[in-house]
Amino acid sequence: MRVAILEDDPAHGDLVEAALRSENHTCLRFTSGAPLLVRLRQETFDLLVLDWNVPGPSGLDVLAWARANLQAPPPVLMITARASAEDIVTALDAGADDFIVKPIERSILLARVNAVLRRAYPSGAALRQETFGEHQFDPMTETVSCAGEPKKLTTKEFALALAFFRNLNRPLGRAYLLETVWGRNPDLPTRTLDAHVSRIRAKLNLRPALGYRLAPVYSYGYRLEAISKAVEESSPP
Repeated sequence: MRVAILEDDPAHGDLVEAALRSENHTCLRFTSGAPLLVRLRQETFDLLVLDWNVPGPSGLDVLAWARANLQAPPPVLMITARASAEDIVTALDAGADDFIVKPIERSILLARVNAVLRRAYPSGAALRQETFGEHQFDPMTETVSCAGEPKKLTTKEFALALAFFRNLNRPLGRAYLLETVWGRNPDLPTRTLDAHVSRIRAKLNLRPALGYRLAPVYSYGYRLEAISKAVEESSPP
């Protein structure tokens, strides 16, 4: 998972980042709210871990912005020294998925993070077949059946297509897609993602006439949209 950490205390930040990286999460760390808001406009994250009291926009401000402006906001875990019942209620009412009071215990942190992620992404076992309308994904054979017709994809094409269908209608940042499918690979050619998107669009017939649009999102990444046929047919040529 791709996690943004907002924490201005170096010791707590190191603890949170080390714990999450030990679970193979990719972490981007911020010490103030403003740079995180900039990245949220540009990139996709699976989880936000937010300290409340930080320079600039607070963790609560970032939470409110994400809930108001992101089409599919990621789950949020608040970590703060604020311990009153009123503060906890305020954060949860603002949309936080969970709340941890400092000082942080590593085991509790990981348990809370895993619980939040299970609730937010309940896809189940990695090798279980997943069905999205007429598209059925089989991880064992890395094939997709479209209306019963099997489509053979490469390993990377399969992973990319599954990421799009799992996040239907959600914009996905380029960095998120590259890390999800290829991992942290600085030598990857910049056109690799675009070429793979083009191929899965063709192989899976992801066209508006058939109910889907796989399109770039300017200065961000790509989005797979479900298109109503009635809407498509009524659109001007």
